[in-house]
Amino acid sequence: MTAFTVPIAEQIWDMKYRLKEIDGTPVDGTIEDTWRRIARDLASCEDDPRRWEETFYGALEDFKFLPAGRIIAGAGTRRSVTLFNCFVMGTLHDSMEGIFEGLKEAALTMQQGGGIGYDFSTIRPRGAEVKGVAADASGPLSFMDVWDAMCRTIMSAGSRRGAMMATLRCDHPDVEEFISAKSDAARLRMFNVSVLITDPFMEAVKADQSWDLIFDGDIYRTVKARDLWDKIMRSTYDYAEPGVIFIDRINEANNLHYAETIAATNPCGEQPLPPYGACLLGSINLAKLVEEPFEDDAGINQKILESLVGTAVRMMDNVVDVSKFPLPQQQREARAKRRIGLGVTGLADALVMMGLRYGSDEAVSQTEMWLKQIAHAAYRASADIAREKGAFPLFDQEKFLRSATMQTMSEDVCELVQAHGLRNALLTSIAPTGTISLYSGNVSSGIEPVFAFSYKRRVLQKNGSHTEEDVVDYAVQLWRDKFGDRALPDFFVNAQTLAPVDHVKMQAAAQKWIDSSISKTINCPADIDFDAFEEVYMRAWDLGCKGCTTYRPNDVTGSVLSVVEPSPKSERDFNKEHESRTDESDLSGDVVYMSEPLGRPETLEGRTYKVKWPDSEHAIYITINDLVQGACRRPFEVFINSKNMNHFPWTVALTRMISAVFRRGGDVSFVVEELKAIIDPLGGSWVEGKYIPSVLAAIGGVIERHMISTGFLKDVANNMTDESASTSSEITASTGKVCPVCYQPAMQRIEGCMTCLNCGYSKCG
Repeated sequence: MTAFTVPIAEQIWDMKYRLKEIDGTPVDGTIEDTWRRIARDLASCEDDPRRWEETFYGALEDFKFLPAGRIIAGAGTRRSVTLFNCFVMGTLHDSMEGIFEGLKEAALTMQQGGGIGYDFSTIRPRGAEVKGVAADASGPLSFMDVWDAMCRTIMSAGSRRGAMMATLRCDHPDVEEFISAKSDAARLRMFNVSVLITDPFMEAVKADQSWDLIFDGDIYRTVKARDLWDKIMRSTYDYAEPGVIFIDRINEANNLHYAETIAATNPCGEQPLPPYGACLLGSINLAKLVEEPFEDDAGINQKILESLVGTAVRMMDNVVDVSKFPLPQQQREARAKRRIGLGVTGLADALVMMGLRYGSDEAVSQTEMWLKQIAHAAYRASADIAREKGAFPLFDQEKFLRSATMQTMSEDVCELVQAHGLRNALLTSIAPTGTISLYSGNVSSGIEPVFAFSYKRRVLQKNGSHTEEDVVDYAVQLWRDKFGDRALPDFFVNAQTLAPVDHVKMQAAAQKWIDSSISKTINCPADIDFDAFEEVYMRAWDLGCKGCTTYRPNDVTGSVLSVVEPSPKSERDFNKEHESRTDESDLSGDVVYMSEPLGRPETLEGRTYKVKWPDSEHAIYITINDLVQGACRRPFEVFINSKNMNHFPWTVALTRMISAVFRRGGDVSFVVEELKAIIDPLGGSWVEGKYIPSVLAAIGGVIERHMISTGFLKDVANNMTDESASTSSEITASTGKVCPVCYQPAMQRIEGCMTCLNCGYSKCG
C-alpha cells in the first residue's frame, strides 16, 4: 500500500473511511479501492459513467482533491447514510408541538450522520406569557438543554457524537443568558454557540448607543450596546464562546438574497444556510499541487489548478443527485439550489513550500490570488455544467447577476452565467479539514497555520500493546527529506507564534473570494490583554469577515496544547531530544484509543455492588469490570443480575448495551448521565436518605460511584493533566482538554471545532 506517506494517514483511513463488512472484514483492500469506490459512485449519474469515473479517480489520486469525510466514508457503500456533512434545520415554531417536531427532525438527521445548526431566536424569552395555559415560557436556553441531551444520546452514523450549532440574535431578550451559558463547564457541551450580530448593533456599539431587546415586536428591556458587546467579548475571552456571526453581512452578500433568509450556520460556521439547507464540502489540497517546493521557482500551475477545480465542482454537483437525505425537506432544498462548498486545505504548507511566512503581506497576496483563481474556475465550471444539464431550479438571471459575488467576477464568467445560467447557487466555502488533512499526509488544515511541526502519538493496539510514532507536518517532512539537518528557516511558523492580527488578515484575504463563509480559529495567547483581544473582533468586522472565532486557553475548555519550539540548532539535535523522552514515566495516563472494540482479556479487575430497591423482594447485583492500562483504568463491561425474573429482560438488555458502549471507548460517562435522568412514572424511592427517581437511576448512581472510586471520572474532570509529561517533544499533552475517544489531554480548537491532535477525533462532522 504505497499511497500513504505517514502511518497516521493509513490508520485514519482504516478507522474512519475504509469500507468494511459489518463483521469488520475490509471491502476496500487499499486506498486506491476507496478512490475507485467514490469515483464510480459519483460518476453513476453521468451519461458516460466510465469516462467520468476515470476523470474523478484522477482528481482523488494522490489526495489532490479531498471530498469531505461523509463522502469518503459513504459514497458507493449502498448504506442509508447522507453524503452531506451538516444541515441547518427548519425554523423552530414557537409552540410545544413545533419545538418537539424540530427535536425529532434533528434526531433523525443525526442518526444518518449529519451535524445540525439551529437558530433559537424564534422561541419566546424566559418569563414570557404562554397564552391558554396560564404559565410562563421557559425560554430558548431550556430547550437547548433538551437538544444537548438528545445529542449526547444519538450516535452520529453509529460511530461518533453529533455536532450542533446554536445561534441567537443580538436583540433577543435572553441573549445575555445565552452569552454566559457555557461558562458552566457541564452545560451545552454538544453545542457550539454564536451570537447573530446585526449591522445596526455594530453601529450602536461604535456610537455607544442604547440597544433594545425585542421579541415579537415588544421591547422587553433596553441595554447599552457597548455593555452587551463587552459581555460577548468577556465570555469568549474567558470561555472561548460564543462566536460572532455578522448575519446582515451574510444575507446581503448571499447569491440567493432573492430566495432565502439565513439565520444559522452549520456547526463549524463555514456554511450559513437557510432552513433545511445542506452542507456539501470538499477541498483542493494546495500542498499537493506546489511544484519545485522550497526553490526560487516554486509555485502552482494555474492550468492544473483550474482543471482540478472543474472536476471537483462536477463531482460535488453529482453528490446532490446520488446522496440520500435524512428528511425530504432537505432533499428538496438541496436540489432546488444545488449549493456546494468547495474550499482548500494545505494552504499554510503551500505557502511555506513557496518560502512565504503565513500572515505576511506576501502570503496574504498569494492567498488572495489562489482563492481568486479557484473562485473563477469554479464559476466557469458550474456555468459549463449548466449548459449541459441545466441551471439550478431557483436560478433567476436578472436577480442573480446583481449579487455581490457576480460584481467581483471577470467579464468572461459573467457572460457564461448570463448565457447558460449556473448549475450551483453557491460554490465556495472553507471548512475545517482536521481529519481529512491527517488522512492525506498531515497537511495543514483548511486555511489555518501549521498548528505544530511535529508531535508524538501513542496508539493502543487490539492486543493491548502500544505503538508510538512521530506525526510530522507535511511541509516540515518535505524539508527534512530535501535538506536533512538544515535548520528550519524563519518562514516556518505555527499557530502559537503568530500574532492574532496575522490570522485576521489571512481570513479576510480568503473571504474576498468565498461566496459562503470560512471556518477559522484565531489562536490567542493566554496572556493577551483584554483590549487587544477585543480589537481582534473589531478588526475582523472592519476587514469584511463574515464572522469571528477565537481560542484562548481557559479553565472551562482547557488550555492550548503546550508547544515547545525547536531551538536554532540542527534538526538532528532536535530529533535526538524528541526521541529521548519515550520512558513510560514521562507520559500521562496511557491512551485508550480504539479503532475497533478491544478483545476481552482473560482476566479483568472488578467489583460487585448490591442495590436493594424497596419495591423488589430481591436485590440487584451490579458487577463492573475495568480495563487497566498503565496508569489509566476505565470501565470495560457490566453485569446486572437479579433473582427477580420480572427484571430479566431489561437487566440483560442493559448488560449488553452498556458493555458494548464501554468496549467502544469514548466519553462513556454519558451512560451515567442518561441512567440517572430516567424517571419512573410510578414514582421513585428513598434510598439511604436520598430520593432516587427510578431503579435505573440507582444503577446509574452505582456506576458513577465506581467510576469515581477508580479515578476514571476524576481523571476526566481534571483533564488528566500530568506535569511530568514530556517537555522536549514539540507538543506535550499536559494541559489540554481530554479527548472523549483516546482520553489524552490533546483537544485543541481548530477552525472552530474541538479536535484531538492525538487520534484525530473531531466534534464536527
